[in-house]
Amino acid sequence: MGNFFSNSAQWLQLLSVGWLVRHLTMESSSSALLVVSVGGMSTLPGLVVGPFGGVLGDRIDRRKLVIGVQTFMAVFAFLFAIMVGNQLVTVWHAFIYVIVSGTALSFTQPMRQALIANTVPRESLSNAYATNVVTIPGTRMIGPFIGGIMITTLGFFWNFTFEAALYAGTVLMLLPMRTPYAFVRKKTAETPSMLADLIEGVRYMWRGDRVLVKLFFLMLIPNALLQPVMFMLPVFTSEVLRRGADVGGFFLAVNGFGGFLAALVLASFGFGRYKGKILLVTAIISSGFAVLLAYSFWLPVAFLVIGFYAASQTIFRTTNGALVQLLVTDEFRGRITSFQRYGQGFVVITSFIVGWFAGLTSVSIALATIGVIGLITSITVYFTSRTIAALE
Repeated sequence: MGNFFSNSAQWLQLLSVGWLVRHLTMESSSSALLVVSVGGMSTLPGLVVGPFGGVLGDRIDRRKLVIGVQTFMAVFAFLFAIMVGNQLVTVWHAFIYVIVSGTALSFTQPMRQALIANTVPRESLSNAYATNVVTIPGTRMIGPFIGGIMITTLGFFWNFTFEAALYAGTVLMLLPMRTPYAFVRKKTAETPSMLADLIEGVRYMWRGDRVLVKLFFLMLIPNALLQPVMFMLPVFTSEVLRRGADVGGFFLAVNGFGGFLAALVLASFGFGRYKGKILLVTAIISSGFAVLLAYSFWLPVAFLVIGFYAASQTIFRTTNGALVQLLVTDEFRGRITSFQRYGQGFVVITSFIVGWFAGLTSVSIALATIGVIGLITSITVYFTSRTIAALE
C-alpha cells in the first residue's frame, strides 16, 4: 500500500510537471526540449546521491529512512502547489522541483524495493516482488487518468496538492510495517566510512562472473535509452495526435493498464525457468514498440501500441529486479539495488539529446530513432550474452 501511494505520486508528478512546462512554454520553439528535459531531470540526482542512498539503507533502518524522506516530500509538494496556485511558478521552478523530488526518489525507491525482501521469506521473494510491481503500472492507470482530468477542469494546483497527500499516505502505510527478514548489522568499535561501504558494494557486484554488472548494463536499454518515450508523450499527444492534457492522462492510463496486466500475470504465475531469456527478448520487443509508436497517428492504434510497450517494459523491469534481489545478500541489498537504479541517472542525458533532436526534426523521427538504436543494441546483447540467457 505504501508503494501504491508513492508510485501514484510519481506518475501524477510526471504528468503534471510535463504539462505544466508545456503550458508555460507553449509559444517557445524549445518547448519539446524543455518538456522532455524536465521529465528526465528527476533522474539526474541518482548519478550523485543514488549510490550513497544505498549505503545509508544498509547502515540504518530502511523503513525509517523512507518515512522521513516521504514526510519531507509531502510538505515540499504542498508548498510547490501553493506557488502554482498563486501563479508564481516559472519553468526553472519546475526544474528545481523535479531535481529535489528526484533526490528524494534516489533514496526511497531502492529502499522500497529492498524492503520487500525484508518482509517475506526467500521462497516467496519473486512473487512478492512482482506483486509490488503491480502497483507501478496500476498507479499509472489511476494517477494520470485523474490528473489529466484535474488539469483541464480544476488547474495544476490540485494536482500537486493531491501529490502531497499521496506522499503522506505512504508514511501512514509504513508506520505499522515490520521487517523480520532484515539483516542486522553487527556493531563494531570502528564504523566504516560511507565511501568504504560504497567501495565494498562495488567489489561485491564485480566479483565472480560479474552477472550483476551485466544486468546493470542491460538495464540501460529501458532506463536510459527508451525512458524518454514517456517524457515525450505530452508533446506527442499535442503535436501528433492534436489532443490535450485529458487525452494525455488517458495515454498514461492505457500505458499503465498494459503494464498492470503484465505484472499481474507475473505475480500470479511466476517467471518460469527462463528469466534470463525473458529479459533479453522483452528488451527487443520494447524497442520495436517504440518504433511503432512513432508512426501511430490514429489514437486507437497509439493506445494499443503504448499498452503493449508498457507490458514489455514491465516484464523486463520486473524480471531484472527479481533476479537482482535473488542474487544478493541482504547485507548488500541497499547498495546493489541503488546501483541498479543508477542507470536511470543517465536518462537526463538521453532526454536532452532526444528533446533537442525532436525539436530539430519531429517527435515521430525522434521516437523512431531511439527505437531503432534500442533494437540494434538489444539484439546484439541477445546473441552475445550467454551468462544472462542462462539465468533462472
